[in-house]
Amino acid sequence: MRRSVISATLLAGIAGLGFVGAAASRDGGEPFRERGPMGRWSNLSPEDRAAFADARIAALHAGLKLNADQEKLWPPVEGAIRDFSKLRREQRAARRERGRMADDAPAALRAMADATVARGEALRKLADASQPLYATLDADQKRRALMLSRPMHGRFGHGHRHPGGDDR
Repeated sequence: MRRSVISATLLAGIAGLGFVGAAASRDGGEPFRERGPMGRWSNLSPEDRAAFADARIAALHAGLKLNADQEKLWPPVEGAIRDFSKLRREQRAARRERGRMADDAPAALRAMADATVARGEALRKLADASQPLYATLDADQKRRALMLSRPMHGRFGHGHRHPGGDDR
């Protein structure tokens, strides 16, 4: 039981790498500001998001300290993480273009459904790509992977949110 919980948590955490800055900016083009309605990750430029995604992937890779055999299994995982991150960026841009679609609720629902299906497929690809590598990780590597792959929200990366979205 514990092993399956750890596995599921790790895979969810790896998927979190695709959510770099998961508290997505609604207008992505503004410069970074200290605090926004979604916290410190609010209003990052697309370039900043890409840079942070690269840094998080590099940190995960470095933190795993893969041996030579495990290193061979890393490229598909990295590719799946990057594909997931790219999908998120594209969906974020599409939402900005589309706006609220208040005058066409069925179209908005279809767009949301399509986005959900695409995210689900990308997550499945990530899970499939990471399974061979995950199977070779020792307990220390799994623990580090879990820690390094958590999306960073709030202070000190603990993920605690205060009411009203304010990260104190």
